[in-house]
Amino acid sequence: MVRHYKMKGHKKRKRDKVQYDKEENGEEEYVEKSVPGEGGAEEEEDEENINEKKRRAEEIANELPSLPIVLADDQKNANKPGVIFILEKASLEVAKVGKNYQLLNSDKHANFLRRNGRNPADYRPDIAHQAILMILDSTLNKSGRMKALYVKTEKGVLFEIKPHVRIPRTFDRFSGIMLQLLQKLSITAVGKREKLLQAIQNPVTKYLPINSRKIGFSHSSQKLVDMQDYVAAVGNEMNLVFVVGAMAHGKIDVDYVEDFISISDYPLSAAFCISRICNAVERNWRVL
Repeated sequence: MVRHYKMKGHKKRKRDKVQYDKEENGEEEYVEKSVPGEGGAEEEEDEENINEKKRRAEEIANELPSLPIVLADDQKNANKPGVIFILEKASLEVAKVGKNYQLLNSDKHANFLRRNGRNPADYRPDIAHQAILMILDSTLNKSGRMKALYVKTEKGVLFEIKPHVRIPRTFDRFSGIMLQLLQKLSITAVGKREKLLQAIQNPVTKYLPINSRKIGFSHSSQKLVDMQDYVAAVGNEMNLVFVVGAMAHGKIDVDYVEDFISISDYPLSAAFCISRICNAVERNWRVL
């Protein structure tokens, strides 16, 4: 009887533990009973988390629609000079952190970066995110006068973003898109063969039109100009290629830029610099 009593007590404690775990985690009872043991539970949970993250990243990539921003103006402005943006030195780098590949950023991976002898302040993918959103949201783009957008990473990876793509506005979703792009080298619209984002071969100059003026921006430039006057002086018959740095600090150093200018007495973020550029071009070309 003593042995039988101990077995009943053991079952009761195990059942209480299952009930307690079920109430604490808010899960269905069959989930608790299907777990083979404590070690197996942790392994199964880790595997489920990894699969869930992979599935969610694929869903985010597949949610990019081919969005027709311009309609009538697209045909009307097709043969007119336009604008091309190039974002240089974008901090978009993928690394394996733990069991998963992630887009490195200073907020989430500071300890990982320090352990590998890197400066967390250099890993700012949010700068590229804000700059891309500013370009795609501009009236210049919606009018059909933005011809192309190229992004070159700090590691030298060059990719193209179609002007009519809808980039996610939240940073986590943007990170998922960039992770997919840097791993698969392209992202295709759902139900279509059009590649909305794709890695392309260097150098970027092979994709630029012949009739274009290539302008770089740097606060350290000795040539301080009023952007609207500068655009007006260039004229309306030439394509404008604007090269903007998408890094936390430093300056762009590329040999294809014909003119380096500064548009403010003060350092500007990449997104605000782009907003000034777009505003000046829109005023000069009367894009309202």
